[in-house]
Amino acid sequence: MKTIDYRKISTEFCRIILGATFIFSGTVKCIDPVGGALKIEDYFGAFGLSALNPIATFVSINLSAVEFMLGLCILTAVYRRLTTICMLTFMTFMTLLTLYLAIFNPVHDCGCFGEAIILTNRQTFLKNFLILLPASLITCLYHKRMTPVYTHKVYWFPVLFAYAFPVWFSWYNYNHLPIEDFRPYKVGANIPELMSFPADAPQDEYRFVYEKNGEKKAFAPEAAPAGDSTWTFVEAKLIKEGYVPPITSFELYDNREENIAEEILSAENGVFLLIVCKTEKASDKKIDEINNIYDYAQERHLGFYGVTSSTGEEINAWINNTGAEYPFLTADDVTLKTIIRSNPGLVLLKSGTILQKWHYNDIPSEDRANAVMDRLLHAPEKQAEKEKSPWIWIISCFALPLLSVWIYDYLRNRRKTTRNKNF
Repeated sequence: MKTIDYRKISTEFCRIILGATFIFSGTVKCIDPVGGALKIEDYFGAFGLSALNPIATFVSINLSAVEFMLGLCILTAVYRRLTTICMLTFMTFMTLLTLYLAIFNPVHDCGCFGEAIILTNRQTFLKNFLILLPASLITCLYHKRMTPVYTHKVYWFPVLFAYAFPVWFSWYNYNHLPIEDFRPYKVGANIPELMSFPADAPQDEYRFVYEKNGEKKAFAPEAAPAGDSTWTFVEAKLIKEGYVPPITSFELYDNREENIAEEILSAENGVFLLIVCKTEKASDKKIDEINNIYDYAQERHLGFYGVTSSTGEEINAWINNTGAEYPFLTADDVTLKTIIRSNPGLVLLKSGTILQKWHYNDIPSEDRANAVMDRLLHAPEKQAEKEKSPWIWIISCFALPLLSVWIYDYLRNRRKTTRNKNF
């Protein structure tokens, strides 16, 4: 009777878990390299390395590429010993890092799955310590039991391709908007609805701590001795957080320091927001296209505002440099970076709903602008209509080269085996 090799089964199972996790993690980071760079900057700031912020985008793109490459290498079992050692080293470092994050909480979340899945630092540490680190240890110890997908003669191709492809994919998303938007300000989202609280939404639960005769006691709100002078209030403790809406704040201030966000979100004709997070860092490559959209808005009595977190002096420098005639509003820098991953970027709103967003590289030219804007503004049922999903051709561009090399490798190996048998 043939014995079951449990070590091989467990190794292959761990290999699949690691490969799938790392490929998914690398992919979602490639989709939003700007978001990844912002998270890297958070890490730099937490560890006193803010001077490295200029290389945050480079680190973001390469980190996602390395994760993707490790995931594909262990999934296909190429360079098994080297791959599993690298995987174990990587997971050991990440487990120690997330342990530090879980204890001291220097950043809000680790960003391991980008904006697609947000885990707390404690959840991330448990994921690494209980699942990924043991899996990487098992694959490292029993790497010879993994079955390779390719022969050693073509190992070089999946390794190089698994690094080059995510670098290209990240660069594509960096120069356009992410092909998949995981943030609340996606096309089709209604901002007022995302800021509202459902009638049955759970509320924050507090306990009020009072002191009497040197003894402290916690009370529910309805039982708190607020009118009893013998008790002294100490503090309020949040014991359970209630519902938090996807968008907690959306404020736009004019030059009189008045918040006109409600006016903009209620505009039924349509409003363009040119998001210029930092005017001093913004690209001026597409100024003519932006000014053409402003002219379009003026002709059709639509709103058009620049929105920035820059100072008045920096706004004036932008106006002088670009000839901008539109008024500027100010908003929180984090909010603007969340709305759109482009500086500048254009957003079209109607009745608080985001009809479309454009990276500055994709703002329609003058000859296309009228047709595009008229369709978006006057066909509400198609306002969130997207172009055909790019995922099909992206997956094809990734899978076909790997499949072609596998077929070539398989047929060559088969011919070689047949020739040896004949001799």
